[in-house]
Amino acid sequence: MSLTIMRRIKFCAGHRLHQHGGKCEHFHGHNYVCDFFVTSDTQDTVGRVMDFADLKARCKGWIDEHWDHSFLVSHADSNAIASLKMVEPSRYFVLPYNPTAENMAKYLLEEVCPGLLAGSGAKATAVRIWETDESYAEASL
Repeated sequence: MSLTIMRRIKFCAGHRLHQHGGKCEHFHGHNYVCDFFVTSDTQDTVGRVMDFADLKARCKGWIDEHWDHSFLVSHADSNAIASLKMVEPSRYFVLPYNPTAENMAKYLLEEVCPGLLAGSGAKATAVRIWETDESYAEASL
């Protein structure tokens, strides 16, 4: 049997959707909520998949360092990147694709979580990004 825990991390970030054609093509921001779902077939001696404090430290630490109060932009959005480079100080994170909620969840699940959870005995099986109170995207294995 496998057991799953979830840790919620809140952060603020700006983005724009490159070549969207609508209002989301403009710079704007969100108060994001990110749910990390972590699963294991084993439990530690206390009976946990992993300590919630450890999961928080790993996930929130990465979010705080890379995405919180940053602009998330596509690698193909040279105009946005050039604009952000003109502002000092500036904090931005370049993704290999458009920073949609779907792609943000995918990036965290596929690229970030394996390294964050290395050595923990647990594996991220889903990441949910809430862009608003009414809408989220989820990437899952």
